[in-house]
Amino acid sequence: MKGKLEPSERQKLVQEGKNLKEEVATLEEDLLKLKDELQEEAQCIPNMTHPDVPIGAEDCATVQKMVGNPREFGFPVKDHLQLGKDLDLFDFDAAAEVSGSKFYYLKNEAVMLEMGLVNWTLSEVMKRGFTPLTTPEIVRSSVVEKCGFQPRGENTQVYSIDGSDQCLIGTAEIPVGGIHMESILSESLLPLKYVAYSHCFRTEAGAAGAATRGLYRVHQFSKMEMFILCRPEESDSYHEELIKIEEDLFASLGLHYKTLDMASEDLGAPAYRKFDIEAWMPGLNRYGEISSASNCTDYQSRRLGIRYRPFSEPPSSTTPNNPKKSKSPTKFVHTLNATACAVPRMIICLLENYQQEDGSVIIPEPLRPYMGGRQVISPKHR
Repeated sequence: MKGKLEPSERQKLVQEGKNLKEEVATLEEDLLKLKDELQEEAQCIPNMTHPDVPIGAEDCATVQKMVGNPREFGFPVKDHLQLGKDLDLFDFDAAAEVSGSKFYYLKNEAVMLEMGLVNWTLSEVMKRGFTPLTTPEIVRSSVVEKCGFQPRGENTQVYSIDGSDQCLIGTAEIPVGGIHMESILSESLLPLKYVAYSHCFRTEAGAAGAATRGLYRVHQFSKMEMFILCRPEESDSYHEELIKIEEDLFASLGLHYKTLDMASEDLGAPAYRKFDIEAWMPGLNRYGEISSASNCTDYQSRRLGIRYRPFSEPPSSTTPNNPKKSKSPTKFVHTLNATACAVPRMIICLLENYQQEDGSVIIPEPLRPYMGGRQVISPKHR
């Protein structure tokens, strides 16, 4: 059209094109803002709730099982802080100087106990058909959000890395959930079962007081996490399987514990149903949570884009000589997670429940092969 237009007319059209380009850029910017606002609103919507979940606050949880009884002591009971001091197992003071409050050094047999717990747990869970993983401990904020956590909220427990879109993980559930992100899995691969070792980092904002002192609530700790991806119709049965594994592990260590069906107000956004296990901690004179197991149904998989493709036989009347299976529409997998071993709280349970009158601590028999055959932690004589 260059030769057919007057220069003034052509310039007018050029200017109009520039204006349209600027208008499109403004609209695209507005669209991005609207998408972000929509995403923030959508993230406020939690998963559906199982019809059998107790309605109400945490104290409405129902006890599903009680195993063992609190040990009776014929001597004054020490808490894990005193035991750790007497046996030279922890150093909270030096860690506070180096890193801040709620950090700690493990020393001597406490280090062996952590390694023993991790290796024993890994061995036991792998016997149940779980694939072992170690995971990245820094992940993108978007993955944290897709797993159902709020990395940037006011009361977040997530450590965010300034100047980046990354966070430190609070649980291996997050990087394991992301390992198959935006994937279509073959139905023959399901279920996928993982047991992941990682360090976990939590701000524990607002946590203070005697009930959270020592190792009970800290900013960094080691954890073994189980994670399952499965067909939707199988998630309830795999939830039961995860709970059974947790209970077997804790029972084999001789712990007194109770399994709780957690109430609706205590469910995190991703959880359709959650069972917690609380063990008796005699030094703290109370039960303390040592694990949880959640069925998240398709809440996480929809956000992470994890699907599978079922295969079905084609109708014999239409393709009688075709031995191949026809492709069906994809479906979202269900995801489940459960704590196999949260190391610091397990150390609390073992020290406090197995303490002896002479100040020593007996090591439970299943852990001894993983601690060089050591049977007891004895006071140090200087």
